[in-house]
Amino acid sequence: MTRQIYIVLLAIFISGHVSAQDIHWSQYDHNPVFQNPASVGQFNGDYRFHANFRDQWRSVTVPFQTLQISAEAKGVLLDNLNFGMFMFSDAAGDGTFRTIELQPSVSYVHKLTNDSTHLIRGGVQLGINLRSFNAGAFNFDNQWNGTFFDNALPTNENFANQRRTNFTWGTGLGYEYQESKRKRVMAGIGLFNINRPNQGFFGEKIQRDIRFNLFARAEYEIGFDWDILPSIQLNLQGKYREFIIGSQVRYILKDRLGEYQSIMAGAFLRSSDAGYIVVGGEYQNWWAGLSYDINFSSLYVASNARGGLEISVRYILQRFNPSNIKHRVCPDYI
Repeated sequence: MTRQIYIVLLAIFISGHVSAQDIHWSQYDHNPVFQNPASVGQFNGDYRFHANFRDQWRSVTVPFQTLQISAEAKGVLLDNLNFGMFMFSDAAGDGTFRTIELQPSVSYVHKLTNDSTHLIRGGVQLGINLRSFNAGAFNFDNQWNGTFFDNALPTNENFANQRRTNFTWGTGLGYEYQESKRKRVMAGIGLFNINRPNQGFFGEKIQRDIRFNLFARAEYEIGFDWDILPSIQLNLQGKYREFIIGSQVRYILKDRLGEYQSIMAGAFLRSSDAGYIVVGGEYQNWWAGLSYDINFSSLYVASNARGGLEISVRYILQRFNPSNIKHRVCPDYI
């Protein structure tokens, strides 16, 4: 087999046999719907939209690329009931080993205190997962003519199934304490793939492992225009372990008369894998961020420390609700 075949089959093996590992993001703080369904609706506004893109291992092979979009709506039917949804497409290797997932979510917020300082949130995600690969893009030993691989030669391989569709679901619980606009703490736990759907392509039952997620983050004012935003995340899935810790710093350029602008920068460490930096900025209801992973895992020799580029964009929409002002008309004789 060629080098490309090994890479594609390795991707399938890692995704199916070792731990059926889910996708991951560096800018997890800007991907709340994927992180925990309890985080749906955790924002100031009426609707929130996110777009995330990740390009990884371009220096090693055909890049692993992931694109995700998500949307949320607050208080659609009830004041404390929120709806959300995310959809992502992940492709890896020459054989385009692709995962497409669609997950609607619902969350409910319960006030522990009358002033909403302490909140507890619960959420549920239900979704469909589709996995596929293109066997026609592979080269096999039967196509070696003694000098090179000839795609005109038959492969003598029969892939009866190149697609797999299944149902998956998860749930989450979160807590939020907000003392003021710039002082708050959030934490949550989540369980995903609870039903352990079958990921096998060729008859063998390969169950997708349950993923456990734990996160915590805070926003704290450290100066008139400065905030610090530390956060941690832990993912456990089969044999896979991911622990991320780091912080961003925000400098507020303008926050008055309905105008808001800020810039942010930070650094994070993903245990036994990579370190990465994040830069971004907020303008009114927009956020845009850029991060880059510096790889120091055992793949360092092949990657030359180059890991993954990630981009995130967010927009929050707030409905205009005009006040219903009643006018009184004075009589003519006054």
